[in-house]
Parts: sequence; structure tokens; C-alpha cells
Amino acid sequence: MTQTYVAALDQGTTSTRCLLFDHQGRLVSLAQQQHRQYFPRPGWVEHDAEEIWRIVCRIIPQALADVDARPDQVVGLGVTNQRETTVVWDRSSGKPVGPAIVWQDTRTAGMLDDIACDLSAEEIYARTGLPLVSYFSGPKLRWLFDAEPEVAERAARGELLIGTMDSWLVWNLTGGVDGGLHATDVTNASRTMLMDIRTLEWDDQLLDCLRVPRVALPEIRPSMTTFGTTRAPVPGIPVTAVIGDQQASLFGQTAFDPGDAKCTYGTGAFLLLNTGTELVRSRHGLISTVAYQEDGRPPVYAVEGAVAIAGALVEWCRESLGLIRSPAEIETLALTVADNGGCYVVPAFSGLYAPHWESDAQGLVVGLTSYVNKGHLARAVLEATALQTREVVAAMNADADVPLRGLAVDGGMTANNLLMQTLADILDVPVVRPMVAETVSRGAAYAAGLVAGYWADRAVLRSYWHKAAEWQPLATPQERERQVRAWDDAVQLAIAWGHRASLR
Repeated sequence: MTQTYVAALDQGTTSTRCLLFDHQGRLVSLAQQQHRQYFPRPGWVEHDAEEIWRIVCRIIPQALADVDARPDQVVGLGVTNQRETTVVWDRSSGKPVGPAIVWQDTRTAGMLDDIACDLSAEEIYARTGLPLVSYFSGPKLRWLFDAEPEVAERAARGELLIGTMDSWLVWNLTGGVDGGLHATDVTNASRTMLMDIRTLEWDDQLLDCLRVPRVALPEIRPSMTTFGTTRAPVPGIPVTAVIGDQQASLFGQTAFDPGDAKCTYGTGAFLLLNTGTELVRSRHGLISTVAYQEDGRPPVYAVEGAVAIAGALVEWCRESLGLIRSPAEIETLALTVADNGGCYVVPAFSGLYAPHWESDAQGLVVGLTSYVNKGHLARAVLEATALQTREVVAAMNADADVPLRGLAVDGGMTANNLLMQTLADILDVPVVRPMVAETVSRGAAYAAGLVAGYWADRAVLRSYWHKAAEWQPLATPQERERQVRAWDDAVQLAIAWGHRASLR
């Protein structure tokens, strides 16, 4: 009997991967390649969408070749992607009109007040579940169209196409200029600030406010449905799921029931709580978002706390400071000291996300004395991720009827045992890591496999989840309170400094 597989195409902030899973949910093949990050001005973050597509054209055939598989042995492909990153490309040539504007980019911070004059922040939140901040796709598009009127005119004439990275990939996978499907799913559409989160349709008032022509936008589809069949880089693979990366992680953790939660630690950190078919509005700075939708069924919603900079802070220590040679070294360096020496790092490189939503906030390091060395700084870097998570958990607890009793974690940073223990200490709850920490790709594969009939139901997928490690809180209440108080003071300084800088 011929072996069959489910594939996941995981397009992330720093790299793109193609993975194959077998019928027992085991990872059998992985091909991955990084792409360049561009920082042309302070606060600007860009990607080359064509470079990313070239990488996709290499890694899909490589993943198949590594297990000597033919395309017809892949029953379904799930596409998952960095959300909010925005691409505009020519319908006829397939060429982007400029760099992709990345979700971390803050160039739109100065125009948010103008947007609010056209449609209030309260009304935008009511329609989208999103605060009016630079994070989401809509303001990025308004900035682009204001900056380049010719691009706006071409988009209005239907000559250009607009999408997040999933739309760019699906269009190219299914034919590109030769009849490619221009579509997105409800999870990615819910991050654009252009879709009404209740109707799951593009909203005319939002489109008018952000000056985005409907003719250029993709069709919104359920996350779990057929998106056509690949024609490139290999033909014949059904695309059976499209889902944003953090929602894919929720699915990969098999957090299918209301009340299930997870936190992914990658470039940023993202905590999602499944709220079922009920659209829950946060009162404490969290996002209301679509978790996923199966074809023919109501959407499943979630509340989300997004932290912009987590693993990216470790990368900054490596690339910009030369403090470490590899990300893994941050733990070794931090273990050379017993504490942070009174030093705190607030990584507001892209402003502060949940629960503050302060686009003007700027990063800072506080508490420096001659006593502080690079070990203290390394520990403060790891603690920054834990303390930012605590803020999101506190907001989620304030919104929820039942406080969080434990945290399921995934993502590359969970290999850092010191960070995991620090999380347990700061949150005062157990932290649990599954056997497979990279659940984004697994979630995309699970969704695709269910649509393709590769797996019978979700109970089968739950049987594949196994705990690898658990950390219990060890810190005293006094230690925890001292850390939290100092962190809160540092955050207020970062906000104040950012506001001051915006006036200069």
C-alpha cells in the first residue's frame, strides 16, 4: 500500500518551512530556509515577497524528495503564515509593487489619529475586535496608498491584488498569473481591520475609512475548505486549509474546546484562549479574533494577547549586540548569575502590544549600575518575555470567569528551560511543553488532514498530543511581587519616553 502524507507550508516571520506528517501524526520530513529582514528606517520592517516565493519553490520539492514522495501521495496541504504582513502585487505580471510591510512595522503610528477622525477607534473595535494600532494590515494599506497615489489608482482599477502572505502564496501555488486563486481565510481576514468579525465579510465602512478598494481584495473563505490544487512548484496537491500561524498553533495544541489556551513563543509571543462560537469582547486590552472555521459551520472565536518582541529580543542580542553567538547561548549566559542584578529590558521595538497598545512606546534598559554584567542583561532579556506574558495572562484572567490554572506552551523559545521556569515563577501556574514544540505547522497539517479525510476526527488528533516537560512555580510571593512592581515601573517609563520622543 502506497504511503500517503499531509503537508504544511509554514511561512513565518524569519523563515519558511515545508513539513510532511504521516497517518500517526509523526513528522517525517522538514525543509526550511530563512529569508532576509529589511529595516530601512527606524520602526520600518520589510520582507521581499518574491524571495519568500522562491524559497517555497525550493522547499516543497525538497520535503517531498527527502522521503521519496510524489505529489499524488500528499492528500492535503495546509498553509499557515505570519499574519498582518501585507503584500500588494500586479495582477498581470505577478510582481509585488514594493516590499511586504511586516506585522512588526510601526510606520503607521503617526496616522492613527487621522484614521480615527474618519471612523472612531470605538467603532473600529466594535466591527473588528481590534484596537486602532499600527499592528494590523488596514493602516499599512492606507499608508501605502497615501504615500503612492499611483498605486492606489491602479488598485482601484483592479490592476493590483492585495493580501496577507497566505493570499500571496495561495495565488502563486494555484497558478499565479495563469488563473491563480485570490483568496484568504477568516483567521487572516480578521487581522486586516477590514473584515466585520460578526459577518465574516469585508465591511464597506472600514474599506472607505482605510481607502482600500474591494476589487483588489481576496475572497474570504473558511479556514478548512478546498482552496484549489497546486500548479507550482509541483502540480496536483490539494490545498485544503489556510489558517493564520497563531490560530494554527491553537489547533495544533488540540485546544478545540472553549476554555482551552496556549502560548506560542517565537519572534513574538501569542496567548490565545478558545471561546467557542461566542464572540467575547475583552475589557482589558485583548483582541477578539477568529480561531478557525470549518466549511459549513459557524466560526470558532478566541481572545488573544499579542506580544511583539520575544525571540526577536534574543536575536537582537545576537545580531546587533554580539552578546551571544547563537540563540541557545542566552540561557547559558543567564545562568552565570543568580538574578537580573536590578536590570530590566522593555523591548518596545514595535511599540507595546497587549494589553497596553501603545504604538509610540520605545524600548529601554533600566537599572544599570557598574555591578550589572552581560549575564544580568541576558537574564533580564529572558525575564522580559515572562513578564510580558504575565501582563497578558492578568488581562485574560480579568476577562475570564475562571483564572488560568496552567499554561500550554510551544514554539522555538520553549527549548530554553530557564525561560520556562521563569514563566512558571512569574505566572504562579504550571507550564507544560508538548513533545512537539512546533505546533504551528502541526496545526495547519491537522486542519488540512481533517478536510481531506486523512484523519477521522479530532479525537484521533488529541491522542497524538503528549506532554514532554512541566515546570512548577518555585518563586515566593514576595519575589514575584517585587519583579512585577519593578517591571510595571519600567513599562511606564518606556511609554513616557516614547510619548516624549514623538513630540521631538
